[in-house]
Amino acid sequence: MSNYIDYNQKIDYVFKIVLIGDSAVGKSQFLARFARNEFNADSKATIGVEFQTKTLAMDNKTVKAQIWDTAGQESYRAVTSAYYRGAVGAMLVYDMTKRQSFDHLARWLEELRGHADKSIIIMLIGNKCDLGSLRAVPAEDAKEFAQRENLFFMETSALEATNVETAFWTVLTEIYRIISKKTLAGNDESGGNPGVFKGTRILVPSQAQNSEKKGCCM
Repeated sequence: MSNYIDYNQKIDYVFKIVLIGDSAVGKSQFLARFARNEFNADSKATIGVEFQTKTLAMDNKTVKAQIWDTAGQESYRAVTSAYYRGAVGAMLVYDMTKRQSFDHLARWLEELRGHADKSIIIMLIGNKCDLGSLRAVPAEDAKEFAQRENLFFMETSALEATNVETAFWTVLTEIYRIISKKTLAGNDESGGNPGVFKGTRILVPSQAQNSEKKGCCM
C-alpha cells in the first residue's frame, strides 16, 4: 500500500492535514518522524506555522500529503486558526505523560471544528508512549474520548517511531477512500454522501505487535 514515489510524477490529489494540541506534546517531532524519518532531541517550540510534504502512491494515484504543524502557544492561536481552512485531516495530539494536555483536547477540538470542514477526518494521538512508566492518561480515558467524539485513536512514540507511519497512513487512507468515492459520485445529484466519514475504522495491523510490546495502544 505505502509506495513512495518520484516527485516529478503528476500529483493527483493534495491532502492538507493539520497537527493541533498543546505546546511540547511532540507535534513537530511526530511530523519529522513521518516526513523525514528524523527525531531531534533538541527541537525548539514551533513559532507560528510550519508545514512539510510527503508524496505517496495510493491505488495507482499520486497523493501529496501537506502537513501543517500549528503552534501550541496561546499567543499564536489567532494566527494559526486561518490554517484550518481547507484541511481534510487533523491529528489531535496530547502527551500521555501530561494530563493537562489531554484535558485541553476538548478546547482544541472545538476550535478545529469551528474552522474546518465538518467532514474532516480526525485522529487522536497519545504521543510519547515510550515513557510508559510516566503515563498520566490511561488508554481507556483516551478511547472513551475518541469514541464519544467519533475520532480515530492511536498511541505513538516519535522517539522510537512507534505507530507514527501507521497513524498517518490510517488518516490518509480514509481521506483517499472518501475523496475517491466523491469523485466517482461527482455526477450524482446527491453530490456524494458526507455521512460516510462517520463510523468507519481502518485497521492497520502491521505494527500492532510491536506497539503492544512498547506499551502503546493501537
